[in-house]
Amino acid sequence: MALQRLVAITSCPTGIAHTYMAAEALSKAAGEAGISIKVETQGSIGAENVITAEEAAGADAVIIAADTNVIEDRFVGKPIVHASTGDAIRNAAALIAQAGRLVEAAGAAPVAAAPAAQADYLASVAAAKASRKTRQAGPYKHLMNGVSFMIPFVVAGGILIALSFAFGIHAYEKQGTLAAALFQIGAQNAFALFVPILAGYIAYSIADRPGLAPGMIGGLLATQVGAGFLGGIIAGFVGGYLALWMVRTIHLPRSLQGLMPVLIVPLVTSLVVGLVMIYVVGEPVKAINTGLTDYLKGMSGGSAIVLGLVMGLMMAFDMGGPVNKAAYTFAVGLLASNVYTPMAAVMAAGMTPPLGLALATRLAPRKFTSEEKEAGETAWVLGLAFITEGAIPFAAADPFRVIPSIMTGSAITAAMSMAFGIQLRAPHGGVFVLPIPNVITDLPLYVLTIVVGTVVTAAVVSLLKRPVQEPEATVALAEPSAA
Repeated sequence: MALQRLVAITSCPTGIAHTYMAAEALSKAAGEAGISIKVETQGSIGAENVITAEEAAGADAVIIAADTNVIEDRFVGKPIVHASTGDAIRNAAALIAQAGRLVEAAGAAPVAAAPAAQADYLASVAAAKASRKTRQAGPYKHLMNGVSFMIPFVVAGGILIALSFAFGIHAYEKQGTLAAALFQIGAQNAFALFVPILAGYIAYSIADRPGLAPGMIGGLLATQVGAGFLGGIIAGFVGGYLALWMVRTIHLPRSLQGLMPVLIVPLVTSLVVGLVMIYVVGEPVKAINTGLTDYLKGMSGGSAIVLGLVMGLMMAFDMGGPVNKAAYTFAVGLLASNVYTPMAAVMAAGMTPPLGLALATRLAPRKFTSEEKEAGETAWVLGLAFITEGAIPFAAADPFRVIPSIMTGSAITAAMSMAFGIQLRAPHGGVFVLPIPNVITDLPLYVLTIVVGTVVTAAVVSLLKRPVQEPEATVALAEPSAA
């Protein structure tokens, strides 16, 4: 049985670039292979191009290219290829070939029907878990699921706080003013929610809806007891795995099963997680947070430069992947503790890879293909907006030269930012938030660090890359297709 019809889902933690780049790569590769495909993107604005039940039933195979937890109930019984968005961007053709092999192996065997909706709570949860029995998402995907839901709260809250500073660094203290209103929305509401949202959706990723209540309650307690961001992560995992264990192991008589989702699971898990946060986790994690905050606030000289180098290398290493997200999440978590220097370093280091590669296409045009030069025009905008993923097309085409180059530029940028002690109060937005008064402590020096990192990146990549020889159009038409 040959592969003819594919459906796919792509999703990354931020839902901005990787999600759509992976979708584009899969669509292009499927078209070249003569295979029909529909790709659903689960991005920052929700699900788009949604796969219907009929399309799911008619598909020969499914590709899930996601860095977050994706519910797969629609595809029970279908051959499924699991991959990251990075895998899809780098080698979509290989994923489609893998799907084809799964279809051939399945042969003409009948496809199991998707489970019907059931009133029985335990049965419905078991059916949902059965659809993912061939894999476990693992702690990383659960964490990234929480981060993906958290980021809009952080970005909206952070920029609103930055806007309040435009009226003066202490203007928000005067009640009744617009600055106070902006600060209230951003700091006292959006920022107050981001740890509970993080914890709640980590738990949701682990246990579905049963995990949401204990996760969010534990996350809110984490902020109240001073455990902060780290405490929220702990609450999410404890609440999620506890809810999952209860759903899988507690079997009540049928007459009492309706009490599980509305009473027993949320009550018991919330109680346990709450007590753990108050009596076990709270004080130790608070002490860790306080120690880390004091250390970072007092950091200067060599130690600041080393931290900057590490964060810069992480931001450029996988351009929006898990290592990049780890550095970004670290910096965002410190904003709630009023530590702003890592955020400045991380954002600058995330801007320079696409900016440096865009500049390189101008400085050394003979070393880039026509497609890469066109991508360079887009990379200017992506870099200015702090979307590091703009460097991916270049890295995918020549990883052994491009990745070391952008890591070098980002490391220098972040190290300079930390050495200068530059503080940034906005968690995203790139250059578009820098003109807001008081959002950055030293705008000229910050612009200098970004410019230096951009130039270093462009210089190194221009030095390492070799000139390309693009074939003439007539020759390309005469060549047999690689597919």
